[in-house]
Amino acid sequence: METNPIPVVTAQTSPYDDQRPGPGGLRKKTSVFESKRNYLQNYIQSVLSSIDLRDRQGSTVVVGSDGRYFSRTAIEVIVQMAAANGIGRLVIGHNGILSTPAVSCIIRKIKAIGGIILTASHNPGGPGGDFGIKFNVANGGPSSDTVTEKIYQVSRTLEEYAICPDLRIDLSRLGRQDFDLENKFKPFRVEIVDSVEVYLNMLRGIFDFNAIKGLLTGPEQLKIRIDAMNGVMGPYVRRILCDELGAPANSAVNCVPLEDFGGQYPDPNLTYAASLVESMKGGDFGFGAAFDADGDRCMILGQNAFFVHPSDSVAVMAANTSCIPYFRQMGLRGLARSMPTSTALDKVAKALKLALYETPSGWRFFGNLMDSGRCSLCGEESFGT
Repeated sequence: METNPIPVVTAQTSPYDDQRPGPGGLRKKTSVFESKRNYLQNYIQSVLSSIDLRDRQGSTVVVGSDGRYFSRTAIEVIVQMAAANGIGRLVIGHNGILSTPAVSCIIRKIKAIGGIILTASHNPGGPGGDFGIKFNVANGGPSSDTVTEKIYQVSRTLEEYAICPDLRIDLSRLGRQDFDLENKFKPFRVEIVDSVEVYLNMLRGIFDFNAIKGLLTGPEQLKIRIDAMNGVMGPYVRRILCDELGAPANSAVNCVPLEDFGGQYPDPNLTYAASLVESMKGGDFGFGAAFDADGDRCMILGQNAFFVHPSDSVAVMAANTSCIPYFRQMGLRGLARSMPTSTALDKVAKALKLALYETPSGWRFFGNLMDSGRCSLCGEESFGT
């Protein structure tokens, strides 16, 4: 606990007219965030101000990143501004690392009002690369059009932002850090959490880990090759597939998150994951996968580098949900796909006598269907299921 209350400062600024977030949040060249005065602060203030003050006061927000360059700097600013704007608690991944699915999982588990994810998805990282900021809402999914429009409108007229410039946290230290602020009755709290544990526990409740472990370690062992592309998924691949499920260490490659993703595009396709394709061609591995930077997209390969199209992978999963304990227990309410995704899923829906929903591209539309209880499994053409 800090002995002297940390001051809350109101800083003057000028608005920018180019901070309208898209479906993946606000994405710009990293140099824009680094070189334009208060560009980062303006957008974070716009996000925080888009939340009604009554909802914001004392609330919890989750923060994570895909580990790209500028993330640590941005997290420090987010912490300082969240404290000054009345947020009561931040839950942050260890060393700032949290995959997008893990952020969604934690938001729902702890009933946070939302989460800030620092990622530009499959875009390159580094000083010459891209940087992005996503705001996921209380259901764990992307912001609705209403929320993104509100953020944009605030950004167009912003004249000041609130910040605690003297507040410092240690992202490497797991556990709770409390801070007394000026004019606050309760301490501001930061919790640094294991990046993988909550997500791993969720997976344990969905899949049959014993069966999967038997597949990966048994007498007829399925050899796998998983490429994390030096993005956020490295710790998850190591911990879940290797440590928990027993896959050999050489099953996982490029598992150290790097600020520039090793100079490569963290885009899981046949072009940018060419090294995985080559390793699969020899036939030694029966299953291969590559993840994008923030872990919400993956490419799947079969033996001899057989490419499984995303439109087919979601259909295969839907056709085999009876193998998954969660779906055996909860049932399958409906299926959904984006408009550009092929109709393979439609055929599965017809065979299973389930409703099939076609949506515009964008995960927020899937979220609406899930929140209304009409959809249990969904996927889209750009490697997301």
